[in-house]
Amino acid sequence: MVVFEREVRVAAPLPEVWAFHSTSDGLVALTPDWMHLRVEETRGPDGDPNPEVLGEGAVVISTARPFGVGPRQRWVSEIVERRFDEDEGTAVFRDVMRDGPFPKWEHTHRFRADGDDATIVHDRVEYELPGGPFGRAVGPVGFLGMEPVFRYRHQRTKELLEG
Repeated sequence: MVVFEREVRVAAPLPEVWAFHSTSDGLVALTPDWMHLRVEETRGPDGDPNPEVLGEGAVVISTARPFGVGPRQRWVSEIVERRFDEDEGTAVFRDVMRDGPFPKWEHTHRFRADGDDATIVHDRVEYELPGGPFGRAVGPVGFLGMEPVFRYRHQRTKELLEG
């Protein structure tokens, strides 16, 4: 399995950054336009549609069509962990792709207060590219596709939250 990590400091308090990353609207706002992302459906852990907050057990079904090429790719992700500890100044949520273009995809989002008015956002993605042995062999170069996406996500987070 290959690991990609990226981190950014956002000049906004942890509770604000955490709240922003807890909704499907936040997901859409942080996805580059060239991905042509559409959130098709969200379900809460109890099965209710369109939960206000994507809590542990929530499912997000989305489609993407990178660069407008080829058929739309379907992603089914489940939030498998979600914790916020205001006293410790930390938060984490982890989503796992249950169905989609990657044989394995696990994204851990960590947040750490940096003083009262800033937050460190750390993304860690463990993934495996499709293609069996060939995908595993070229997996380490997958960062070439992820780096611009996460650079955009972090830049956009700063733009939207640093006001």
